[in-house]
Amino acid sequence: MTLKVGLALGSGAARGWAHIGVIRALQKYGIEPSIVCGCSIGAVVGAAYSASSLDRLEAWVTSLTRLELAKYAELSFRSGLIDKERLHEGFVNNICDDDAKIENFDKAFGAVATDLHSGREVWFTSGHALTSVWASIALPGLFAPVSFENKWLVDGGLVNPVPVTMCRSLGADVVIAVDLNADIVGKHSRKPLIDDGRGVGINQLIKNKLKTEANNKPQSELSLSNWRDAFADYSTQLFPNLQKEQEPEVPGMFETIAGSVNIMQDRITRSRMAGDPADILLSPRLAHVSLLEFYRAEESIQVGYDLTLQKLDQIRQAIDA
Repeated sequence: MTLKVGLALGSGAARGWAHIGVIRALQKYGIEPSIVCGCSIGAVVGAAYSASSLDRLEAWVTSLTRLELAKYAELSFRSGLIDKERLHEGFVNNICDDDAKIENFDKAFGAVATDLHSGREVWFTSGHALTSVWASIALPGLFAPVSFENKWLVDGGLVNPVPVTMCRSLGADVVIAVDLNADIVGKHSRKPLIDDGRGVGINQLIKNKLKTEANNKPQSELSLSNWRDAFADYSTQLFPNLQKEQEPEVPGMFETIAGSVNIMQDRITRSRMAGDPADILLSPRLAHVSLLEFYRAEESIQVGYDLTLQKLDQIRQAIDA
């Protein structure tokens, strides 16, 4: 009897490009999961893989630079700090068509989100594919909640960061899970933003965007000084290696969000895995990649690829058992 292999791709923001490396290593050795479930960034990669567009996604994310990523910033505390319209265009070009349905994907796919009102899991296993992706990645502070069937949905990592249970529910006999949260607690320390000569060009780009967008916002939404503070904090997460060592200061908004989410997801993942462990657990060590460093895709992909090769014998044994 041929066992159905499920792949549970966990949340982890920019670290999530490691999922691409995991899939590439499995493909190289003829292992093609028939069921793919994702949470947050795992839903992004999982949707692309299930829709047979992983090549396009990989080409896109490995082409991202710091400057290009900065262009996805949007100054709005109502809709989050990522330009959803611009990013949506990237999803349409590199994941699936805007009207694509999950049930038409080449592989069974599921994405998990969280009901903001009840705190319950919401599973997407059919219907509009990009809605499921947007709901699953709606991390508070970065993206606005997604309205779906009279619910407001946010990031699935709040309740089920590594959706092993969903894989089993969809019929997987063997589940390979990728946990990106194993070594992240306490690892994201923000340093204050400084123009030190190396970062002048990038900082000027951010400041110019800030001035342009702030001029189009009503003053009642937020004072300009607060916009500057918030966006400067955003930029420290986007460009952490441009900072100089200084005395510790009060954590900024994004450091607080990242640290809190890291702690929460680590604890929830441990609890969920204890109750329903995966057959194979892959835990890429990527604590050095911060929340928004999506431009470090090649590095993250390689870490995921190398780890999967190290675990290949265990994976084969689990599948052949």
